[in-house]
Amino acid sequence: MSIRKILVTGGAGYIGSHLVDVLVARSYDVTVLDNLEPQVHRSGTWPPYVNSRATYVHGDVRDRNVLQQLVLKSDAIVHFAAAVSVGQSMYQIDRYVAVNTGATGLLLDILVNERHTVNKVIVASSVGVYGEGAYACVSCGPRHCGLRSRSQLAAHDWELKCPTCERNLQPRPTSEDKPLYRDNIYAMTKFHQEEMALLVGKTYGIPVVAPRFFNVYGPRQSLSNPYAGVAAIFLGRLLNDRPPVIFEDGGQLRDFVSIHDVVDGLVLMLETSGADFLPVNLGSGNRISILEIARTLARLLGKQIDPTVLNTGRRFDIRHCVADITRAEATLGYRPTVSFDTGMAELIEWARQDPGMAVDLFDTALEELKEKRLLVEESSKP
Repeated sequence: MSIRKILVTGGAGYIGSHLVDVLVARSYDVTVLDNLEPQVHRSGTWPPYVNSRATYVHGDVRDRNVLQQLVLKSDAIVHFAAAVSVGQSMYQIDRYVAVNTGATGLLLDILVNERHTVNKVIVASSVGVYGEGAYACVSCGPRHCGLRSRSQLAAHDWELKCPTCERNLQPRPTSEDKPLYRDNIYAMTKFHQEEMALLVGKTYGIPVVAPRFFNVYGPRQSLSNPYAGVAAIFLGRLLNDRPPVIFEDGGQLRDFVSIHDVVDGLVLMLETSGADFLPVNLGSGNRISILEIARTLARLLGKQIDPTVLNTGRRFDIRHCVADITRAEATLGYRPTVSFDTGMAELIEWARQDPGMAVDLFDTALEELKEKRLLVEESSKP
């Protein structure tokens, strides 16, 4: 069956809106369902970048009447609607489970129990499902680890240790075959989403792909959402002439991938079958430290602002995780092409067009973490 009509939930958001632009340009009939979550869309209205050639429905993905009508008119579903903060998920548990796990369950229930023409489903997963990334010990070989202990973080001993010889472990590219550790509620809900979708897809013969997004950056990121990605949070601080705030020592390694490379990967998932019924990493395959992210943004902005390094850990944080993109390359022909400096320069150029959209609310989010006892310095409390 061919795909002509595509429903994108959360399609007014950052990744979704970029995908919508590309799908419309490729002559697909695109419908967007979005509730315009105020934490992301501060105005509560459709953002100025929405594509006039798509159809927009203001509604909640948890509303069966709304979702079912749109699903039954579609040939493919791209399910991006979600609550997306790791830290916030640890104290807004009911909301995160309802929006992420619950809405995905509703979507799958409709697909199983109603007559439809859907023949491809993409459900957004996350690097968060891995917990810590892959590691190896120089003496003992590959190791898979859970979160670091409170006592280790309190001692400012940041690196993962080999459980056998206690040497510092070395980070390695993280493949889809790595055992998963759900270390926070957000990660649990992303795991639920991808596992439910892949199971139902296999059972009923509906091709499903679960892209595991690493750290996606680029234009349209919410610069006023203190629970957004770290690049957007740092940029929002810098545009307000405030230093980026870094937990631990800033040596955490991450994989930052341009929105354009991610959208290329998503289109390949829609238009080809190589990754059907699989979780697939969408990253760059390159590593960069959190400290280097902050310094790069300041350099590209021309601001002499050094980051504030707290040397304080958060209970839910991992140390290192970088993508192994071998599966995406082999099954999709995925090839990231945007360099880090080029992508960050594009992000900054976009942000400079309207500096007023960078309202710095980071301090409020930090106080919430303290109040909810999620910083290590609070760990002595019950």
